[in-house]
Amino acid sequence: MAKKKKKTSPKKKVTKTKKKITKRKVARKAVRKVTKKAIKKPISKKAAKKKPVSKVTKKDVIGVVTHYFPKVRAAVIKMKAPLSVGDTVKIKGHTTNLTQNITSMQIDRVPITSAKKGQEIGLLVDSRVRQHDIVCKV
Repeated sequence: MAKKKKKTSPKKKVTKTKKKITKRKVARKAVRKVTKKAIKKPISKKAAKKKPVSKVTKKDVIGVVTHYFPKVRAAVIKMKAPLSVGDTVKIKGHTTNLTQNITSMQIDRVPITSAKKGQEIGLLVDSRVRQHDIVCKV
């Protein structure tokens, strides 16, 4: 028996058409190259080594905010260390970061010049503070 040859269809001629390269396509290619290089580029040593944020220690804490009155912009602070008018205070919390000089302090609506450990004082603040924010002396 003789082997039969399979019939093959005639091959079509593939003609290459020249694609028009427009300015827009060239610009896109350039942008792609730039972004690929930027992704592969390693971070510089200076950017990698950032200074650590200073953390508040227990020694620095002089009080904790227990309440805030928004209409009068006053905070109630439970004192853990002495404080007086004219000192600079930093109030730090989850959404709060405030530094200011103390201009007005009160206990039971009576103005005072200094507060002792254990007292709850009313302090006039510049912006909103929240409960459990930490008060530190600067």
